[in-house]
Amino acid sequence: MATYQETLTSDQSVDELIAESTNLNHVEVIESVISTLEQDNSAMVSHSENGAYLWKFKYGSVEVFVQLTGSSDEDTITVWSAVLKLPAKDEPKLMRHLLELNCTSTFEARFGIIENQIVVISSRTLAELSPSEVSRIITIVATIADNNDEELAAEFGAA
Repeated sequence: MATYQETLTSDQSVDELIAESTNLNHVEVIESVISTLEQDNSAMVSHSENGAYLWKFKYGSVEVFVQLTGSSDEDTITVWSAVLKLPAKDEPKLMRHLLELNCTSTFEARFGIIENQIVVISSRTLAELSPSEVSRIITIVATIADNNDEELAAEFGAA
């Protein structure tokens, strides 16, 4: 991070400095949150040339993924964790149960289906995203997934 004096003497515009600061902060905040949640030194990160990041870490009995698509206000942070493979037993009952949970206990997250798996997922744009919101979105997904995966597997596991 540039010091105040370096910033004053830089040829960069204010907009460029803000963009750099925002990008750095989102990555640092995500990594800081993951470091407080991850278990067994399990955190891994992948970074692409286009500025996207993908982290994976273990939380309780689940793996949690965090994807950052870039650093502009239009880019997104998406957090997800798989909790049950499909097909499942009594899928109509399972779907009703998940819809009820979506209304009563998932906060900004929700249950959904990705590639034949029930997941807990939350996503939002980076516009006006604060460090506390980053922490909240990651923590909510990880906690809801960990709190529900074993119960869902016991009741609705493989058909």
